[in-house]
Amino acid sequence: MSNAKRFMYFAYGSNLLKERLQLENPSAVFRCVGRLKGYVLNFGLWGDDVVSKWHGGVATIEKSPDEYVWGVVWEMAVEDLTSLDRQEQVDEGAYSSLELRVETEAGPLLCRTYQMNKFRPCPPSPQYKKVFHFESEFYSEYSFV
Repeated sequence: MSNAKRFMYFAYGSNLLKERLQLENPSAVFRCVGRLKGYVLNFGLWGDDVVSKWHGGVATIEKSPDEYVWGVVWEMAVEDLTSLDRQEQVDEGAYSSLELRVETEAGPLLCRTYQMNKFRPCPPSPQYKKVFHFESEFYSEYSFV
């Protein structure tokens, strides 16, 4: 398949887990670890009357000039774009897609990612936090600028 039919997706939340992402997006292939400059990771819900299937806040990114967010870059087939948007609840207004430059050891990559709309802070649930428990160990070996 040519690169024109593929896109890069920067995941920083529950889609760090390959098994979760590939349930609805079977073309997703790990490309590399990346760092998004100028953003910070936060947890919350969108809107006022939203109940999360995670029973707590979920991840989002917010602009913050001196911060950065670690994540994973997945290479995916364009055919999975609709299911990825559905998973991120774009049609329901929960998240909006963004195209942002992500730093990697091989150089910057233009990636699709998502940012929550109508953000309302809410702590993550214990089961959602389990997705992130490996993060500090996994990313500690990466030290690119």
